[in-house]
Amino acid sequence: MSAAYAVAAGQDPFESAREQAEAMEKHLRSSESMESTHAELEGFVVDEGREYQRRLLQAHLELRAERERPVEVKGADGVQRKHRRLSSRALMSVVGEVDVPRAAYQAPGVPGLHPMDAALSLPDELYSHSVRRYVAESAARSSFDEVVEGLRKSTGAAVPKRQVEELAERAAQDFDAFYSTRAVEVEDTQALLVLSFDGKGIAMRREDLRPATRKAAEAGKHKLTKRLAKGEKRNRKRMAEVATLYTIDPWVRTPDDIVNDLRPVHDVAAQRPRPVNKRVWASVEKSSREVISAAFAEGLRRDPERLRRWVVLVDGNKDQITLVKRAAKKACVEITIVLDIIHVLEYLWKAAHCFFADGTKEVEQWVTCRLHELLAGRTAGAIASTIRRHASSRVVDMGTAVTLDTCIGYLVKHRTLLHYDRALAAGLPIATGVIEGACRHLVKDRMDRTGARWSLQGAEAVLRLRSLRSSGDFEAYWAFHLQQEHDRTHRARYAGGDVPSPLPPPRPKLRRVK
Repeated sequence: MSAAYAVAAGQDPFESAREQAEAMEKHLRSSESMESTHAELEGFVVDEGREYQRRLLQAHLELRAERERPVEVKGADGVQRKHRRLSSRALMSVVGEVDVPRAAYQAPGVPGLHPMDAALSLPDELYSHSVRRYVAESAARSSFDEVVEGLRKSTGAAVPKRQVEELAERAAQDFDAFYSTRAVEVEDTQALLVLSFDGKGIAMRREDLRPATRKAAEAGKHKLTKRLAKGEKRNRKRMAEVATLYTIDPWVRTPDDIVNDLRPVHDVAAQRPRPVNKRVWASVEKSSREVISAAFAEGLRRDPERLRRWVVLVDGNKDQITLVKRAAKKACVEITIVLDIIHVLEYLWKAAHCFFADGTKEVEQWVTCRLHELLAGRTAGAIASTIRRHASSRVVDMGTAVTLDTCIGYLVKHRTLLHYDRALAAGLPIATGVIEGACRHLVKDRMDRTGARWSLQGAEAVLRLRSLRSSGDFEAYWAFHLQQEHDRTHRARYAGGDVPSPLPPPRPKLRRVK
């Protein structure tokens, strides 16, 4: 018998596991263990128990190998593999490394095939799918170094850092296919379909910056050797485009409702409808145009007949608004674009601080009055005129004049997006809190760690994994991913995608007849 089959003929493959269990029991009955602390006992049970689990897994694999039967094997290349020999391969599982004995079917000039690998749905690489899942879930939360350490402490798998990053990339590879093929829920056509977008920079390795940014980084030279001079950047970043799409019921409000809601002491959270079927995602690899187009495609899957009201919340970025309008036109969708009220409010505060001292009642009253006017339907041009009148009645320096011109320019430039009276009456959202939270959670909390420099593939994989968790889709995605892995790793290698079963059919269960 081949060395691949380690168990001698007639020997029970589970004997080794029983020996391990008996050794553990013997130690726990010993006088030595009676003097151990509970922490020492826990450590013993975990470590030795993992070895017991590893031996159980090994025993099952050997039992399968004993029962493997010869089959006819024809590859997708049309070549019949007639030569059968015994072989084995290593598999790093969460309980440690095991040896997988199985038959290899070969023919001259073509790769061998292993039907038992397909029956077990083994990956091509050393690491099991359970190890890969641990990496996928952990890499979404922690640094790759922390994942390596966590694997070492919590499992029996030893995975180097480079392999951890590669496993994360493989785990995330079916992200686009998952979302483009999964079934969507039927939703109330009276509910709003809301889309929102934003960008967030990620510090990248120089070779993975976009061409223009990389060129600037290569040309840039620091003036000082010990510290950065004013205006210099330590790192160059690549922008990740963040998108969100969700359903929410209309909620009609008044200008007073909004003004009161902005006060810390006022809480209307119990009344506010909550977003449902929310999906958030980010990509540093794809362009803003591609991410925005993908969001509209997702929207069409939810509302293929275009019966719902589509609302797009933006922060005022000109290029982003242009891309949104193009995507809407291509999708033949009528959209309502709403400028985030919080961004507008920031500009009003900047203008107010040009006229009044910070922290005074006057500055707050001025901002509240302008905000209320804007929410009630006063035009952005009229608000801009008010700011100009206040400026003309005061002596302002050059810096203050620039600030005021910036605020006025922002209002005038986006005047067509500031019809908040109509939005409130229609029950539309007017703030980008969901996308702001997504930028923070998806990107900043994980990608913006001190000293981190990302590769393009590594950053994209982590963003995808975090997106799946944030959207509540990880479990469904993982089942889809495992099926995709099986199809491309095994079924795609056999003629007609038909993998012959190397195990005898199960015996029918006998039923006692009274």
